[in-house]
Amino acid sequence: MGATADGKKELVAVLDGYREGEQSWSELSLDLKHRGLTIDPKVAVGDGALGSRAALRKIYPAACEQRCWVHKTANVLNKMPKSVQPKAKGNLHETWQAETKANPKEAFDAFFEKYQARYSQACDCLKKGRSVLLTFYDFPAEHRSHLRTTNPIESTFATIRLRQRKTKRSGSRRASLAMMVKLAESASKKWRRLNSHETIIHAIEGRSFKDGIMQEEIAA
Repeated sequence: MGATADGKKELVAVLDGYREGEQSWSELSLDLKHRGLTIDPKVAVGDGALGSRAALRKIYPAACEQRCWVHKTANVLNKMPKSVQPKAKGNLHETWQAETKANPKEAFDAFFEKYQARYSQACDCLKKGRSVLLTFYDFPAEHRSHLRTTNPIESTFATIRLRQRKTKRSGSRRASLAMMVKLAESASKKWRRLNSHETIIHAIEGRSFKDGIMQEEIAA
C-alpha cells in the first residue's frame, strides 16, 4: 500500500514470497521501481521484518523507516505475564502518544527502569529498532495516525486470510495470487484518504518538520 501526493491510498503490489526474506522484499521493491517508482518514498512503515528493512535500504536508501507500534507493542507484551500486560501497555502508549519527541524518550527510560529487572526480555525487545519507532515526529503531526501502524494493510490481509480459510484450498500459485489481488482491490475501494492531505506536498518537497510542525526555511 502506498499514498500519493494528494493523499490517496493505492494498492501498489501483491507478491508471494518466502518467509518475508530480503530476496522476496527486494523482488517486490525492484518491481515497483521498474513500474515507475524511481524516486525514493519519503517514509516506509513496516512491522520490523529484517528482510524488508534490508531490501529497503539497498533499493530505496533515502526512504525513512518507521516501525509499526502495534506490532512492537504486541511483541513486547508477549514477553510479559498477562497480569502485567495491561499496565505495561498503558506505559507503552505514553511513548507514542506524546506531543514532542523528547517525551517519548523519557517514557522509554521510565519503562526500562520499571521493568528491566524482572522482564529484561521485554525491555530488550523494545530497545530493538528504537531509533525507527519515533520517525513519525519528523513528518506532519496530522499524519501520525497513518504512520505509526501498518493496520490498514493488516486489515486488508485479514479479509484475504478469512477467504483462504473458507476455501481451504486456493489451488495453484497463480490462482492464489489472482484471488489475493482481487480481494485486495476490492478492499482498497474502502480505503480513506490521508488526513490533511494538503500537507503531504511539503514532505515531498523536503521541508523540515520538528515534532510534527513544519520549520520555517532560512533564506541564504
